[in-house]
Amino acid sequence: MAARSKARKRAVDLLYEADLRGDDPVTTLADRIALSDPPINDYTIELVEGVAEHQREIDDMLSDYSEGWTLDRMPGVDRAVLRIGLYELLWSDDVPDAVAIDEAVELAKALSTDESPKFVNGILGRVLRDQLPAGGHPTEGSQPG
Repeated sequence: MAARSKARKRAVDLLYEADLRGDDPVTTLADRIALSDPPINDYTIELVEGVAEHQREIDDMLSDYSEGWTLDRMPGVDRAVLRIGLYELLWSDDVPDAVAIDEAVELAKALSTDESPKFVNGILGRVLRDQLPAGGHPTEGSQPG
């Protein structure tokens, strides 16, 4: 598994843990960094901090795009995977859109239900189609939506 794929998986673990406990993801991250067993990859830190910084916008988009599912009703792992996928699609300039979606789908396959990969792919695909200029990220300072 590539380093960034491992970092994404660790970020899912941290976001899921924080979500289950009702804690701030950055606080959970700081606790795990302090333990440093195993050490936390820099990209994991970037993902967790980025998701936390944009969580309100990300969760609003998930609510808008998840037809028939409320955010609270979604499986927690799917929420964490989708939060990372949306962060990478909308705010991570060095991750190609197709890679962000593929990685999220692979995480859903490995960690969640049989229906989750299709669900994750559908939401991220619709966001990509609706929110981004042809193949690009939002311009600096712009807000998705």
